[in-house]
Amino acid sequence: MTVRGVLFDVDGTLVDSNVAHAKAWHETFDEAGLDGGDIERIRHLIGMGSDKLLPTAVGIDKETPEGKRLSERRSQVFKERHLASLRALPGSNELVVALRDRELQLGVATSAKPDELRDLLKVVDAEFLAEKAASGDEVDASKPDPDVVEAALARIGLPASDVILIGDTPYDVEASQRAGIRVIALRCGGWSDDELRGAAAVYADPADLLAHLEESPLAG
Repeated sequence: MTVRGVLFDVDGTLVDSNVAHAKAWHETFDEAGLDGGDIERIRHLIGMGSDKLLPTAVGIDKETPEGKRLSERRSQVFKERHLASLRALPGSNELVVALRDRELQLGVATSAKPDELRDLLKVVDAEFLAEKAASGDEVDASKPDPDVVEAALARIGLPASDVILIGDTPYDVEASQRAGIRVIALRCGGWSDDELRGAAAVYADPADLLAHLEESPLAG
């Protein structure tokens, strides 16, 4: 199959941020007197949008006043306490540049809020990806529903058959499959190969994928 486009997840795929997001939610719940479980439980929910994480973690709908307050507070906590410490995952920038140099259409399908996405892409020195990004806030349902992947496909103007998504969670795998596109999974988000079942291929991190690019599904 010819590959003409690539969609990136960002958190846990290009930026080592899954634990930071989990800590921000945990601290937000703790402030509000809510029991969302420990940080590891919450980390396993990162990759969903808040429309799914809040009901799963604490039984609160995102669209209620309390849900909106929690979501806004989590964003503040993340930016104030955790954003400055984030680092790009090994090979992230190099992988993005290599795929751009191959003249592939690049886009983003993420659960991150648009303002957070810009900050995250700065960590990777790949802010240009924001030009063709779809976020969970722009669609009716976040991953593992396919909405954000389908919106990202529309941004890059290619059919699902010509595109691969690179992600790090089972939610990326399911959302991609439901949108009809193949997915390459990376273990750097903290998930096992068994949990990433359904991916066309699994690599350790962006650097590992880049090192094996010619044998990967991206080679076409």
